[in-house]
Amino acid sequence: MKKQDAKKKIRKLCKDIRRHDRLYHEEDDPVISDKEYDDLLRQLAELEEAFPELASSDSPTKKVGGRPTEGFKTEAHIVHMLSMDNTYSADEIRDFDERVKKNLGTDKIGYIVEMKVDGASISLVYEKGRLTRGLTRGDGRVGDDVTVNIKTIKSVPHQLKECGHKMPDLIEIRGEVYIPNKEFIALNEEKEENGEGPFANPRNAAAGSLKLLDPGIAANRRLNIFVHGAGAVEGGRIDSQSALYSFMKAAGLRVNPEAEAFSGIEDAIKYCASWEKKKDKLDYHVDGMVIKVDSFESQKKLGATTKSPRWMIAYKFPAERKETRLLDIKVQVGRTGTLTPVAILEPVRISGSVVSRSTLHNMDEIERKDIQIGDKVIIEKSGEIIPQVVKALKYKRTGKEKRFSMPMACPVCGSDAVREEGEVAVRCENVSCEAQVKQRILHFASRNAMDIEGLGVAVVEQLVNEKLIRDYGDLYYLELEGIRALERFAEKSAQNLMAAIEKSKENELSRLIFALGVRHVGVHAAWILSQRFGSLEKIARQTTEDLQAIREIGPVMAESINKFFTNKDNLKVVEKIKEAGVRTAEKTVKAAGVFSGKTVVFTGGMSSMTRGEAEELVRKQGGRASSSVSKETDMVVAGLEPGSKYDKAKKLGVRILTEDEFRGMIKK
Repeated sequence: MKKQDAKKKIRKLCKDIRRHDRLYHEEDDPVISDKEYDDLLRQLAELEEAFPELASSDSPTKKVGGRPTEGFKTEAHIVHMLSMDNTYSADEIRDFDERVKKNLGTDKIGYIVEMKVDGASISLVYEKGRLTRGLTRGDGRVGDDVTVNIKTIKSVPHQLKECGHKMPDLIEIRGEVYIPNKEFIALNEEKEENGEGPFANPRNAAAGSLKLLDPGIAANRRLNIFVHGAGAVEGGRIDSQSALYSFMKAAGLRVNPEAEAFSGIEDAIKYCASWEKKKDKLDYHVDGMVIKVDSFESQKKLGATTKSPRWMIAYKFPAERKETRLLDIKVQVGRTGTLTPVAILEPVRISGSVVSRSTLHNMDEIERKDIQIGDKVIIEKSGEIIPQVVKALKYKRTGKEKRFSMPMACPVCGSDAVREEGEVAVRCENVSCEAQVKQRILHFASRNAMDIEGLGVAVVEQLVNEKLIRDYGDLYYLELEGIRALERFAEKSAQNLMAAIEKSKENELSRLIFALGVRHVGVHAAWILSQRFGSLEKIARQTTEDLQAIREIGPVMAESINKFFTNKDNLKVVEKIKEAGVRTAEKTVKAAGVFSGKTVVFTGGMSSMTRGEAEELVRKQGGRASSSVSKETDMVVAGLEPGSKYDKAKKLGVRILTEDEFRGMIKK
């Protein structure tokens, strides 16, 4: 290949890989398989090796993970969290073994083989056996502090058990947070009922749950964890992966019971092959196996590249794929008016179930994959659970296939469909569209919103079709006789629904804000708004500029909130809700707290609580918890071994509190 052609190819590969990195790590919405992604990365690496002068310092071949998420406090990992190289065949595993033997100068290598759980990578920091923080992998160097959400996971001990091993002064435990299969299916069913796109796979669901600022909602996701490694270990000696497993298990951490030790690579390969056939029997999803050199001394000698360790490799199970025919493409309308193309497939059994439908995401994806109605297509189950169309078999076309185009009008109400500049989504902007009305009501009643038990799809269909309600505000004006007259309703079930609706009036403000269905406002943003303003009325009075001044709210979300609360029809519904007695303000006024209007920064370890818990107390007392010290900082709380923030606070003359002084202020 000529240098100029290589330059163009490298530029395109970098652009494509960065796009897929963003979709996978930051938006939790991947559109290609892991193998397709690795093929792109491999092509780029080969070109960079052939033309080293064209390789940039920020190439995707040198990058780990994604950026930390905006809106979360970040912390640095003591030891970087690297990603793994992937293999897809037994021969590639043998190649890995040969490299290890060559670099160590010996044929006697002990391996540990464990499950590659499809979840979100996490680092748990324990100081003298006590959990002090939980961080996502982030970009490998810095991760999001999600300690509060980590503490809602029942299998994560807050204090390690005293055991036969010496307790390290500090240890970074590495693990994988995951969502069990049955919880994943239930969560996606709920999202679909609310007119939202489902999580593409369990990893996305776990990662998305860790990014929720409301720990109550995170707890409802019933996350779990398996721990499998360590970063920094201070004040204790552990000399192998198997010894680490022994310590972690004895200390009360949850180790995967299927991990096995082997004295040679061929037995390790056989073990991987055995699980490829029986993995579906597990109650969690695995997408492969991980093979690690057991000895820590050998791991240290082997070292790592800028991206991944040389002492471990992942063997990825091939996804089950089937050929079928795409019979048609239908368009469904979500609660925010988004028009989503859905593939209607000739039914085919794959990974234990019959598949007849699959989302096609948007028109851009249909064009990128060049999918036509009537095509023979390859489908696979992403995460063995969500079906997706991988590609069209173009060589099997007969000439009778038809190209699909998004409708210019909403298929439900006939209103114009609009695609805003810079967006891939096409939307119906008619707020009275029947499809949106039903989906908005379902969203309003969903578990993370007003949590009205018994108000499911069938009930909402009847209520809207019988003209008993026209919007979610009408729910609070339903009468017992009207509900009792509906199909399948008896006296008791009608009373239960009325009681659930009445109970929802006392929900927290953040739930109500999320329930309103303001575009771009998720659970996280709803919580931020409730804490910042304290009432629906106060939020409604904010200008776009006022909203945009909040660190966690960007210009697009700010404009969307402002549009919602300046829309006369929306305000009528909000007023209807308020007049029905729904609580539209926080029970306690945050401004009255001891930290009212104050900005507080924490540095060093806390002995009586986690940093996340301390920051939550500041917010509940009317203050703002920040991660950096500036002239605007009112006080710094210095815990154990405070860092550079302490020095900067002294230099700026910022008030410094001890942990005991901080606790004393809260108790006043």
